Amino acid sequence: MARISNDHDLRDALNKLTAVQQRVVGADFTKSVIHLCRVERVRRAMETAQSPDADNAELEDALRAAKGYAAKTYTACGKDTDWLAQADHFVAAAVAAALTPVGQSSARTGPAWKAAVQARMAKNCELMEEGEGEMETEAERQYRITGEHI
Repeated sequence: MARISNDHDLRDALNKLTAVQQRVVGADFTKSVIHLCRVERVRRAMETAQSPDADNAELEDALRAAKGYAAKTYTACGKDTDWLAQADHFVAAAVAAALTPVGQSSARTGPAWKAAVQARMAKNCELMEEGEGEMETEAERQYRITGEHI
């Protein structure tokens, strides 16, 4: 297992993954925040993203579901600090990022990296609502997850 301890190393490691690995790792990043999602179709989209054997039609349907819900909930991000509504949006955005084909992302910010950032945003919203942190930060959890995949 590789040791990753900062975002620079994380991004480098993620950029070395295949497209399927990026999708699976990006989906794994959403696991710790999926409980903040309010709709089942985004949860199912995450499960599809986690499957290395998902076919193109399944992936396209899952991306459409996650992206559609993220677009629908985008307006929640400007409201009077409904942190859980914002977290819900960021979870959907994280799932959509994981499902986005590698060719549609820049080389510097691939799907797994975008999913990581969106999952962190969801966790930050949850922390604002709850007022307490956890022993392992979301970034540390992502470093560990990526290290387990490479």
